[in-house]
Amino acid sequence: MRDGIEEAVREKERARLDYPFERGPATGEAIEVAPGVRWLRMPLGGSLAFINVWAIDDGVGKVAIVDTGLGGEATQSAWKKAFAGPLAGLKVSRVFVTHMHPDHIGMAGWLTRRFDCRLWISRLEFLMCRSLAADTGREAPRDALTFFKAAGWDEDALETYKARFGGFGRALHALPDSFQRLSDGDVVRIGDHDWRVVIGSGHSPEHACLWAPSLKLIITGDQVLPKISSNVSVFPTEPNGDPLTEWLTSLARVKATVPDDVLVLPAHNDPFRGLHARIDHLIGGHERGLARLHALIAEPKRAVDVFRALFRRQIDNGLLGLATGESLAHLNCLIARGQATRTRDGDGIDWYQAS
Repeated sequence: MRDGIEEAVREKERARLDYPFERGPATGEAIEVAPGVRWLRMPLGGSLAFINVWAIDDGVGKVAIVDTGLGGEATQSAWKKAFAGPLAGLKVSRVFVTHMHPDHIGMAGWLTRRFDCRLWISRLEFLMCRSLAADTGREAPRDALTFFKAAGWDEDALETYKARFGGFGRALHALPDSFQRLSDGDVVRIGDHDWRVVIGSGHSPEHACLWAPSLKLIITGDQVLPKISSNVSVFPTEPNGDPLTEWLTSLARVKATVPDDVLVLPAHNDPFRGLHARIDHLIGGHERGLARLHALIAEPKRAVDVFRALFRRQIDNGLLGLATGESLAHLNCLIARGQATRTRDGDGIDWYQAS
């Protein structure tokens, strides 16, 4: 019954979204989504396949780039193809990055050096990215192993984590050494239009969306996606953090700030209309997940025992880290609401129970 209700909710929500473009751009192509705003795609591989990036006219012969794709030869080749094609003859004036995840910031260093221009990003995103990149090549810290053991990981999973640790920086071209800060409420002139910075958090520390009221456009990065929900996770660096509350609060602020008549330009999937309906669905989906989780932990459970309350798919070793982080985000949210408690046993394992 619950699966049927969830599917009905999803179908109703999908019907309220409008996708005005029949197809997206192929590698090296660009589609104009509004006067002076072009949509390009950079390859990712895996289930997402690509990331959307945006090129905005920024004066005669200049263009500002928003998000950059994953670091590496495939993305570099795609950018070169774009600069030989739809962006031929244009100089990049600025590189804006919504947040610090490698598929967004990975080629920022390559672009800013190639065109001798500045990176524009929020302060926390820049500093967090540099911090994570500095972990490249080091051994997994004890705090992280303690964190995942407490979540219920077995020795095989911990060994896999140790072997993979420090890979964040390998997905980045060397970061720029300086940046221009983006803050909530800033108004940035790009070409002929003002773009307002709308900051969110939860998916990342200080995620910057860019809203152009005169164009009725908002670039949402990963803050609002049309077909998937952004990953919201607790990490070993802040084990008692409550990113889910931050994310839900951020979504409500975006809805209160940005009108519903905008065209939404997301990082993944296609541009769409129906911002408020999508935000309502995202908030509602997580609230329903919290309710299922609360019911499941009527008896004590570890983080790895609660996946079925939150995910429809089977969680394999490749998804274990993401699933654990998301589960802990929901559990910590329940604790913050006074609806759950956490107790660590003598073996270092955390047990969660509904209050």
